[in-house]
Amino acid sequence: MRSWKKYSLLFSGIGVSNLGNWIYLIALNIFILDMTKSMVAIAGIYIVGPMARILTNFWAGSVIDRKNKRQLMIITDVLRGGFILLVPFIHSIWLIYVIIFATNIAGAFFGPSSTFYISKYVDDEDKKRFNSIMSVLNTGSVCIGPAIAGFLIGISSTTWCIIMNAVSFFICAFSIYLLPDVEDENSKKRVSISLKVIKDDWRVVKNFMLGERYFTKIYVLFQGALMIAFALDSQEATYIKHDLEQSEKMYGLIVSLTGIGAIVGASASVALVRYISLQTYLGIGMFLTMIGYLLFYCSTGFWSAISAFLILGFFMSFSNAGFDTFYQKNVPLNIMGRFGGIASIFQSLVQIALTIILGGLADLFSLQIVAIIFAATSVIVAMILCIGVFNKESRSYYIETKNT
Repeated sequence: MRSWKKYSLLFSGIGVSNLGNWIYLIALNIFILDMTKSMVAIAGIYIVGPMARILTNFWAGSVIDRKNKRQLMIITDVLRGGFILLVPFIHSIWLIYVIIFATNIAGAFFGPSSTFYISKYVDDEDKKRFNSIMSVLNTGSVCIGPAIAGFLIGISSTTWCIIMNAVSFFICAFSIYLLPDVEDENSKKRVSISLKVIKDDWRVVKNFMLGERYFTKIYVLFQGALMIAFALDSQEATYIKHDLEQSEKMYGLIVSLTGIGAIVGASASVALVRYISLQTYLGIGMFLTMIGYLLFYCSTGFWSAISAFLILGFFMSFSNAGFDTFYQKNVPLNIMGRFGGIASIFQSLVQIALTIILGGLADLFSLQIVAIIFAATSVIVAMILCIGVFNKESRSYYIETKNT
């Protein structure tokens, strides 16, 4: 990348924040379990967060598109850091749920704001490589974060892990503070957010999706396959322990090796960015990722499961980088916040529904058979996506500016 220094603050800020999130997630689970001795209380974490995002995303996009994105990112990170800093000193599970709810509201503003900022700040010729490097950082966080959490908890307590996450948000906020503002005409317009404005904004997003039918088709197909994959993730541990009859230790090893595969894949996506097209990253990457899911649930032992997860982890890095670049290139900057917020509502609802359906069917029938049917469906969806991506008439959606 020609402008490493230009993007280094963005990489370091968001990268540190993502690492802190994974350390915090492990620590928070243990912290709440120690406090309540209840698995139901832990499950509450995974209910409160999505509820906050669904309720907030109805109107968050209307605010995001009319405010300075860099300032929103700084404010939300400072708020999240401040909220999380309170957690170790609270001994009421209900107050902790309130804090989790508040941090997820702030997070609902950060995501679309950062997508806008990246789309505007990162040069077009650098977008695919930038997203590939972000994939390396995100994947590394998934692998390293839990390991750091385990080490810190082993030598001290969950408190330091939670404090570390709070500090990571402050570091991210400071890094973004050092970055310049980007040109944003919408933020100069003063509009009071009302019910009428929110309705009009939903209509704008609807008109965009109807007007850009090709983009909408690719977006829905990609997210559809991804939502099925997320539902399958919920049964991953059960399948490994009960169907494959592996121990918790082996489960941890499988997950660790998957992480290594993902890091290798993310690194390869950076190295090959000049030689492989955006269509290949998006279409072939997603298709092979879903093949990985199907192979995993068809596996009959440890080594076949490992092989499937390595395939899955390796190619998911390509598909994520491809989709992020495609999204940044084709969603108009002036509606990016509204589009991202509204789309995430439906994605959350679909993910919850698919997870419940998969879990319910797995209780009635064989988990392996149900999971294979879901995985096969995701492969079919990814195949349709792949065909659509390589449609010659739609090349304009994937035009890449070459470095000079």
